[in-house]
Amino acid sequence: MHRSALTLLLALASGMAVPPASAQVAGKTTIGIAVSEVQVVALGWSAKKQILGTMVYNENAEQVGKIEDLIVAPDSAVSFVIVGAGGFVGLKRHHVAIPTTQLTAQDGSFVLPGATKAAIKAMPEFDYGQ
Repeated sequence: MHRSALTLLLALASGMAVPPASAQVAGKTTIGIAVSEVQVVALGWSAKKQILGTMVYNENAEQVGKIEDLIVAPDSAVSFVIVGAGGFVGLKRHHVAIPTTQLTAQDGSFVLPGATKAAIKAMPEFDYGQ
């Protein structure tokens, strides 16, 4: 995982707002990105390729779960990661919401200090609701 992706995720978790995207209207704005935005895109990150599916470890380098989803708050900040623990090949996996402020980035990995698989499984299961 790229360090910039971890840094951006943690910055977003701390409440740094992402500039709102404005709607593109044919004939009024340029479709796609402007030349000035190319560098931002090139230095950006992909949640699908660099965050989702990434393993979460504790401070003892023990695997405690996997990031299955990101929850973006109405203010555009990534506020929670959904971590799955247990199960076999994703079946009967226990999903919990972890505030991103509890994760740290260390050597290209996500670390959740004090976590164990048992502690994750003991947490209330996350439900997307309606």
